[in-house]
Amino acid sequence: MAVLTRSSRLRPHLAWLVAAVTFVTLLGASGFRSTPGVLIVPLEQEFGWSRTTISAAVSVNLLLFGLSGPFAAAAMNRYGVRRVVLAALGLVAAGSGLTVVMTAAWQLVLLWGVVVGLGTGAMAGVLAATVATRWFVARRGLVVGALTAASATGQLVFLPVLAALAVGPGWRWASAAVAAGALLVAPLVLAFLRDSPAAVGLTPYGAPPETPVAPPVPPANPVGTALRALADAGRTRAFWLLAGSFAICGATTNGLIGTHLIPAAHDHGIAGTTAAGLLALVGLFDIAGTLASGWLTDRIDPRRLLLWYYGLRGVSLLVLAPALADGGIGLLGFVVVYGLDWVATVPPTVALCNEVYGERGPVVFGWVFAAHQFGAALAASAAGYARTALGDYLVAFLAASALCLVAALVTQVVRAPRPAPAAG
Repeated sequence: MAVLTRSSRLRPHLAWLVAAVTFVTLLGASGFRSTPGVLIVPLEQEFGWSRTTISAAVSVNLLLFGLSGPFAAAAMNRYGVRRVVLAALGLVAAGSGLTVVMTAAWQLVLLWGVVVGLGTGAMAGVLAATVATRWFVARRGLVVGALTAASATGQLVFLPVLAALAVGPGWRWASAAVAAGALLVAPLVLAFLRDSPAAVGLTPYGAPPETPVAPPVPPANPVGTALRALADAGRTRAFWLLAGSFAICGATTNGLIGTHLIPAAHDHGIAGTTAAGLLALVGLFDIAGTLASGWLTDRIDPRRLLLWYYGLRGVSLLVLAPALADGGIGLLGFVVVYGLDWVATVPPTVALCNEVYGERGPVVFGWVFAAHQFGAALAASAAGYARTALGDYLVAFLAASALCLVAALVTQVVRAPRPAPAAG
């Protein structure tokens, strides 16, 4: 391929094509993220597994989805974004495809939990942060918002299709459809995804014209890079505030609502396909909310945005139980508010990671995202246990609302560490 130069800048910048391919990749790969809520009841009915057992497999998936993120971000520096994404798509396809022949709970944990957890974790948040940070100076927050919306919204807008497959032909068809979707995205990645502007002789979009083309990043051991970033960031208060607040974000989205809203609706006599449609509406509103959040992050202090986002989420969770019981306009109101807020926290959190940690920001965000998934995994299991022990999800919803208030407050004091005073 011929090397591109700045003389071609009259044409649309290649960054937009890379962002578009990344958007489609995240959208396609997110299908399996939709399946926990859709498959809990069918698996419970066919195999007799308890909701606690199935939720445990979801927790493994969510935990590895997060823990693989920082290593994936570092691997992108070492091996390139395209190679890592292709490997991740292969894992998603293999794990979801083999699920159709499972017969035991440990196979659910291995395939659904481990294999797909590792594959999806190599994409999602860290891929969005890496592409946006490498390819964009201007419009970076907006791009993070768009890519985050692709990953999160894809989980939700696929729900009606997956729910229809699970209710009609059977849950195995839903798993097979996800595997096919991941495989269909791979040729697009192979043909168009590029690792960095430097790899094709360009500067990032929005960089000043006189900015020299950056040299390629020297290869480094991805495991060592990720662990060093954690060790250094772990010495700062800002990291623990960001990680703690984002753990609450994960607990109150993927862990609680993403996993348990459909079973909770089922408890109130709402059909699974109807509940899936509600989550799909959450996904549609999420597109607007996350794009707006990215646009606002380029203009407003991200701390102030996080105060509003977590606060509104807490209020919506506070009224979820009565809204489910009523099943009317209150439930629709929850869908609207929660959809606008679903992953609106991601652009300002990425911005804070870049503000505090500079060029290490994407790898540090990988660890912050790992905390997000740790919170999601804990909430998925805890909510399943609460439902089994208490018979409903009321305590889980109220606890999540209180945690959102904590996150709203702690994000207000995130600051970069002060430089050490000069010697002498």
